[in-house]
Amino acid sequence: MPFYFELKRNNEDDQRTAHRLLALKEGIRASGIPERTVESTLLLATWNIREFDSTKYGERGRESLLYIAEVINSFDVVAVQEVNEDLRALDKLLGYLGGWWKHLITDVTKGVRGNRERIAFLYDSRKIGFGGLAGEIVLPPSGKTSTAQFARTPFLVGFRAGWFKFTICSAHIYYGDGAEDPDRVRELQELSKFLKEQATSKHAWARNMILLGDFNVFQTEDATMRAILGNGFQVSKKLLGTPSNVLRTKHFDQIAFMTPDVHDQLNESRAGVFNFLEYVYKDEDEETYAKSMGKAYEEKPTAQKKTRYYKDWRTFQMSDHLPMWIELKTDFGRQYLQNKISRAGEQDLAESLLMRNIL
Repeated sequence: MPFYFELKRNNEDDQRTAHRLLALKEGIRASGIPERTVESTLLLATWNIREFDSTKYGERGRESLLYIAEVINSFDVVAVQEVNEDLRALDKLLGYLGGWWKHLITDVTKGVRGNRERIAFLYDSRKIGFGGLAGEIVLPPSGKTSTAQFARTPFLVGFRAGWFKFTICSAHIYYGDGAEDPDRVRELQELSKFLKEQATSKHAWARNMILLGDFNVFQTEDATMRAILGNGFQVSKKLLGTPSNVLRTKHFDQIAFMTPDVHDQLNESRAGVFNFLEYVYKDEDEETYAKSMGKAYEEKPTAQKKTRYYKDWRTFQMSDHLPMWIELKTDFGRQYLQNKISRAGEQDLAESLLMRNIL
């Protein structure tokens, strides 16, 4: 559970924060996100936390970090995109989450297209075990020709949860121009092909591969989406048509699976996105945060422009993306034992038939 010790009873802002945290807790359950279990399920999420952290609208304060911590604490492992070079906000967030929450991060991707971003995994170490595998993906050359690399390097990590051994690749795919940008399509084609080869190799660390993150998919019929599905990855039907930006108009974020161990349960698994703006930084809260937004907000000449500024400002407190999640069953013990019994029965029957033929 996140820690709220810094909140004071006699502070008006802290009272508001406490009230909204309670609303957020209730909203998380009401939205369909299930309770976390000790060992039988895995709650997996991906969340692009906008420019985490950026000074464009001022640094994120304690209030927004507590809200983010509350959302992340609803899951067992969260892939986070757009983590910036300055890690102070991430360190504060981990402090609110508690010492059992661990993290793995990449170094920054430099260059204009890389935007000096990192990718991170945050996971509850009481539930998830880091398997020792971690690396940034670099595409091999094609013959004697060098291969164009990713604008932002994808991050591949191996985990264990219960009986489920799996690798996750988190990526923030190049945005470019328009729905069919060739660089974006190429990145997803190359990445999904590379991961398929890794997962099906006889030396694979795990045969279960999950590809997730911000793919900047405009619509599910786009070439970017076909690039994922065309290489053998599967997306839950409950997520395939679910927009993930706060305006609910784009399908930027996705969770795709090449996972034999959980293949049969994907379309039945509980899954969705969580719209935190129904509980914090709501439309009707604009006046409440006028002072926090400062002079830039006050100087807007019309109410309409003030509202537009507020709606942009709040995405730098929380995000312009909604966290996308799915629940997976990870206790295969009963299935394993039943399989052993079934195989033993088949072997006994085969031996019986063989003896009959011999006799």
